[in-house]
Parts: sequence; structure tokens; C-alpha cells
Amino acid sequence: MTTSNFRPGPDDIAVVGFCQTRNERNSVGTTNGTEMLVPVFQQLYADLGITKDDIGFWCSGSSDYLSGRAFSFISSVDAIGAVPPIDESHVEMDGAWALYEAYVKLLTGEAETALAYGFGKSSAGNLRKVLALQTDPYVVAPLWPDSLSMAGMQARLGLDEGSWSERDMAEVAARSRADATANPAAQISGPVDVDALLSTPFVADPLREHDCAPITDGAAAVILARGERALELCDNPAWITGFSHIIDSAEIGGRDLLASPSTTRAAQVATGGDLSGITAAELHAPFTHQELILRRAIGLGDDVTINPSGGVLCGNPMFAAGLERIGEAALRVIAGTDKRVLAHATSGPLLQQNLVCVMEGRN
Repeated sequence: MTTSNFRPGPDDIAVVGFCQTRNERNSVGTTNGTEMLVPVFQQLYADLGITKDDIGFWCSGSSDYLSGRAFSFISSVDAIGAVPPIDESHVEMDGAWALYEAYVKLLTGEAETALAYGFGKSSAGNLRKVLALQTDPYVVAPLWPDSLSMAGMQARLGLDEGSWSERDMAEVAARSRADATANPAAQISGPVDVDALLSTPFVADPLREHDCAPITDGAAAVILARGERALELCDNPAWITGFSHIIDSAEIGGRDLLASPSTTRAAQVATGGDLSGITAAELHAPFTHQELILRRAIGLGDDVTINPSGGVLCGNPMFAAGLERIGEAALRVIAGTDKRVLAHATSGPLLQQNLVCVMEGRN
């Protein structure tokens, strides 16, 4: 039991547990996520000293397009066990949005605990082509633009306008790989020389391999608890003080690709316009230049540690990567490493929809 003097109210909700699989280039098992999710759930139960019966609400995030069949999330419920009956929901989004639904569920008072999870087996198909289905179905999707080509156009715009340089992009990758050395879930890690990165060939000019998040299989889960229940489960919960998600236009030719107004607005709502005290931020940036866009959109200064876990450039399990950003940030509060943190998740082409979650410790 915690020794905190803080006594939470019924609307105080916190992250009390987080677990993820190791990011794999090509995992074994089916696309329904069951094989990946079972050990994740079991680890969370063991960490918190609970059982499945202690979870009041479940919510998952995944993609039928990625799995290759309709209602693919139904099969993932096998990892939970639906007997006796459970209260369960699903979003066709990254697990970060499943966590948002779980957060709202707890705010209603209908449950005291919730488990949100996300999973994806990106290796099962042509991910870069599948992501073209997120684009405008009338004028963009019929061209089948792959995700690297679209991101390459965005990166080129920034280079031509002087918003960043190729070295700036490579420095993001080098820092991420170095930081990921301490993360056992990372697929790519280790120190690397910036000049060595800049000498590698382009994969989608001006993007090189290090500029792009790898195709990765994986799953993650986060447990939320409400009020006093959070203090019963965790000595130092990561209390959610702000949570918001905003969407920009789906027309990639109809918005400024060097800005992210939805991120800016979501961050303003989640932080209350106050960035003070935020010492670490986990940003869901699948390309190096997008981290630079997000930092500017949120207003994060050089005193904020960015992606201390290595971020998605070192492991990018689709439909779990955004949830992992929240989980990784929360762990830093739970461990006492940071007092106030920010986590970000994105969905859609070129930072179209963005979610920001702010958490803090109160011990």
C-alpha cells in the first residue's frame, strides 16, 4: 500500500500497469493476436496481484485490414476468456484510442478497473500498401500511394523550406537507437554514428532506412484504475490529468504538412496550456522528421527528454505502438523517474489524427 497523503476522488483515474511483447520483425502465430496477448495479460495479473475477474472493462484496438478478415478482434477475446461473460468493446484504431474509451468508461463510474490492449501482425501482408487504405477513397487511395512515398513528400517539403536538414533527421534516429539499448522490447538498438547513417542509400528520397519505423509485430496492454482502487494496486500510480484527441482533414493536399494543428490543439487541451514540469515525452513519430514536427506542434523544449524508450523508430507494432507510448511514459512516473510526462499517439496518413495524454505522480 502506498504511503501517499493524496486521496483520490471518483474522477481520478491512473495507469497502474503496463506490459508489452518484444517487437519482432516476423512473429510466429496467427493474426488474431491471441498468442501475443496471453503472456502480456498473465504478466499484468502477476505484477498487480490480480486475476481476470478483477478487470471491470476491456477494450481493444486492432485493424481488420491488417488481419485480413472482418471482426478480427473477436478472436482476440480468446486471450481473455469470455466465460464468465465480460464487458468488452473495440476500436478500429491504435490501442491508445481503446485506452481513451476505457478512460471514459471509468469516468462514468460503471467500472473501477479497465484493461486496454492493442495488437498487430504487420508482417502478415504488405503493410505499406495496406496503409494506403487510410487515405481519401476518391482521389488518393486509387493511386495506392505507399506510406514511405507519402512521408517522403512531407520530408522533402521540410527540407526545401529549411525546417530541418538530413542531419537533423539522422540525429533523431541515432538518439533513438542509443536510448533503445535499455529497452528489452526494442527491435533495433545500439549506438550508431550520424555520418554513417547519412552515407546509407535512400529508400524513398529523401528518406533512408533509419528515417522509417520498421515493420513490426507486437502487442501491448495498459491497466487503468479509478480512485482508491488505483492506490490499492500501485504504490505510485500515473494519474491522468489530461486526455484529448483531435483529427485533421483527410485531404493531404488540403492541409499544411509541415504543421500538425490537431496535435497542437490536443496538447493544449491535455496540458491545460501548461507544459511546465513535463520532463519526458513519448512521441508516436513513425518517421524521423515527424518527431521534429510533433515537438514544435506541442511546444516541447530541449529540456524535455524525447522518446527515452527509443520510440517507434526502434519498434513499431501497428495498432499497439501508440498505446506503448502511453505505457512507457506511465512507467517513468510509476518508477519515480519523472513527476509529469506526456504521451502522444497518431493515426492516419501524415499525422492526420493525434492523441495526447498527460500523466503525473502525486506521492
